[in-house]
Amino acid sequence: MGNLSCAATTMQLFLVFFLLSLLFSNSTAVDSINATQSLQPGSTLLSSGGTFELGFFTPPTTQNRYLGIWYKKISTCTVVWVANRAAPLNGSEGAVLRFIDGGRNLAVLAGAGDGNITWSTNLSGPAPIRPVAQLLETGNLVIRDGSSETFLWQSFDYPGDTFLPGMKYGIDFKLGLNRALTSWRTATDPAVGDYANTLDPSGVPQFLLTRRSSFIEFRSGSWNGKQFGGMINLKPNPIYTYEFVSNENEMFYRYQLINSSVVTRMVLTPEGNLQRFIWVERTGEWNLYLTAHTDNCDRFGLCGPNGICDIDNSPACACLTRFVPKFSEEWSAADWSNGCGREVALDCSSGEGFVKYSGIKLPDTRQSWYNGSMELRDCERKCRGNCSCTAYANLDVRNGGSGCILWFGDLVDIRQYDDNNGQDVYIRLAASEMDRYERSNGNKRVRIIVIPISVVAFILLLLCVVLRIRRRKKQLRIQASMPQSSEEESEDEEDEDEEEYDEEQSHEGRNRDLELPLFHFNAIADATNYFSINNKLGQGGYGPVYKGTLKNGQVIAVKRLSKKSRQGTREFKNEVACIAKLQHRNLVKLLGCCIQSVERMLIYEYMPNKSLNFFIFDRGQSALLDWSKRLHIINGIARGLLYLHQDSRLRIIHRDLKASNVLLDHEMNPKISDFGMARSFAGDESSANTTRIVGTYGYMSPEYAIDGLFSVKSDVFSFGVLVLEIISGRKNRGFSHTDHKLNLLGHAWMLLKEGRPDELVEECIRSTCHDMAVVDRIVHIGLLCVQQSPEDRPNMSNVVLMLSSSEIELAQPKEPGFFTERDILEASSSFSKHEYSSTNNKLSETIIDAR
Repeated sequence: MGNLSCAATTMQLFLVFFLLSLLFSNSTAVDSINATQSLQPGSTLLSSGGTFELGFFTPPTTQNRYLGIWYKKISTCTVVWVANRAAPLNGSEGAVLRFIDGGRNLAVLAGAGDGNITWSTNLSGPAPIRPVAQLLETGNLVIRDGSSETFLWQSFDYPGDTFLPGMKYGIDFKLGLNRALTSWRTATDPAVGDYANTLDPSGVPQFLLTRRSSFIEFRSGSWNGKQFGGMINLKPNPIYTYEFVSNENEMFYRYQLINSSVVTRMVLTPEGNLQRFIWVERTGEWNLYLTAHTDNCDRFGLCGPNGICDIDNSPACACLTRFVPKFSEEWSAADWSNGCGREVALDCSSGEGFVKYSGIKLPDTRQSWYNGSMELRDCERKCRGNCSCTAYANLDVRNGGSGCILWFGDLVDIRQYDDNNGQDVYIRLAASEMDRYERSNGNKRVRIIVIPISVVAFILLLLCVVLRIRRRKKQLRIQASMPQSSEEESEDEEDEDEEEYDEEQSHEGRNRDLELPLFHFNAIADATNYFSINNKLGQGGYGPVYKGTLKNGQVIAVKRLSKKSRQGTREFKNEVACIAKLQHRNLVKLLGCCIQSVERMLIYEYMPNKSLNFFIFDRGQSALLDWSKRLHIINGIARGLLYLHQDSRLRIIHRDLKASNVLLDHEMNPKISDFGMARSFAGDESSANTTRIVGTYGYMSPEYAIDGLFSVKSDVFSFGVLVLEIISGRKNRGFSHTDHKLNLLGHAWMLLKEGRPDELVEECIRSTCHDMAVVDRIVHIGLLCVQQSPEDRPNMSNVVLMLSSSEIELAQPKEPGFFTERDILEASSSFSKHEYSSTNNKLSETIIDAR
């Protein structure tokens, strides 16, 4: 694709070819050529600000030569546009870019300029008097007549796989252009690949990601005034603004950078993923910021006509209300392609009603009709008056909703979001179907179908009885396998754990399927040499961790819960449920579990470099982590948290992020582990309150430690503490200084205010840090994360952006949480004894599980 990473072997080859092609460049940094000039291999055009360069290049593993535009200022070779994708030149022959047809067209020719034309702008009409081809600072190659500002042709009208800032992505009706993205064939072959992302103007406009021109993979949904309905991760951010324009002349989506120094691009990869990347200068990498389609429910039409997809359900597909599967056997076998049909056919003459669905990705709009000025009540009347209309909704969600969309025929590609991300849609049902669920209230028709409460109560009662019987049988089996002396203790602990689990996470279901491979106890015992002391990796409050090797040679880490573990049944189930489906390079991978008799074990991928605290808090080991490695670890932890808070199927709050819960693989990549205390939230829910505080002193946010209120900002606080510990090599808890009584957070804040943040850096890594301004910035970001008020702390998406770009301006951090902690504990004059006693009592009553 457009990003040719120089890290891989093939990419290294590309860099060699790339640099050799420019080695003998006689360029004088010009950005344009006229009718009398030409461009040949070895010479380039450079945009006025030096951001983009145009010239000939040869990808690795081929002898093909292309004319392209790439980023000049970044180290990774990233091509953003290719002219002759369909007709590459032979690298052994010559090539030239020059004007032809008397200056009417710009063309790439083989040989010394007298060979075949392999690419041309293909303009018609009279030739300009003084044609000029210029590479703009935006990455746009344009042709104009002399000093005129009017473009006769521009490369932005013919994009490849890359969508750049300022580019109009969509349709120009006057010129007859539909600017679509098309993937490369492979990562090193610019030829047109299998995937295209195109604006479809039929019905309500929406972008369609297609494979091989016809098969739809993903649909963006229509523009609802704020975003595309099927791209809920498109949110306001500090990097760029965006807009959708639709009028009689053109229809396009465009984004503009807020800060021009930030390098970001959207790419359609050869695998068919539409992704946004941000360049991180310090690491020399493109960081993935978001992906348009994120889960299985984003697959177009997964549940078939009149089906609805909810990623939180299992199975994900269901039929709309009063619809049934067309082919029940196929549906039972998870083949939902034929979708659902109505239980009762529509009969327009009998009168019909509408069922309201909320939090919905609206159905495919290619067969829809819309009006931007119609109110919702008029929209309903219009749909009711047309016997072919099957659903209606607002076109624009702003200011309470406006405009009208009508659907005709089957409803395709519907998915369930939460109310904050989805929209309302009203789906038509036959009058007899509505009558079955109406309530008498004068002549007012109830639009929402209500399941009789008595049926629900009966089902819930029956379910409770069944679950109680199953749990009791399980307890009896456990007791039968245990020595008599431990039966009562085990039962008490089990009941206590289950009660706590019910109280705190009943909405997730106590008896959820673990959906993980189950290992037999004997297999784990063999792998760990029967839990030999020589295989023991460490010990936590939950119990020991052992290294093991399975019979297939795979090395594993086994977390074995001890009988007296602080992590009981509730935490065990929680850890399995939270990370069973998580897939991210900065999260530890759970391979399976063992539940046999009283044994509960979790089997993880093995991390050869143990945990982060093994390095940063040990004087002998800390020298092994130079500044670049520490910065890499900070960035990795941030990306892992961002995934948990924003990009995973459920929003997950870790609640126990600390150095010992960050593991390091063989390449020192950080992986967040230990999800026993984590909480997951559906939809837009992001905070909760609890009376059972879990976590670790020194990492817990003030609002959590004191009031039991936790949110994504609680994890942000823990991350900030961790950042300051990584930089300083000192623990926040137990930190001491000869000049004051502040903790590590207070010490860092004081140094920043006094303009001395670099003094926080551990002495053993100063020699490896060549830019102390970077250190100062990271300290600054860490202090923004540990501010007293959660509202003042940034969310993790902003933290990742601040770490990625040094050009983003940082706010001045306010006083950190627990800033006066050490003064309080030593009866500082700013607090009376009565005040301290009250505060201490509150903490001692609340923090019952902190480590």
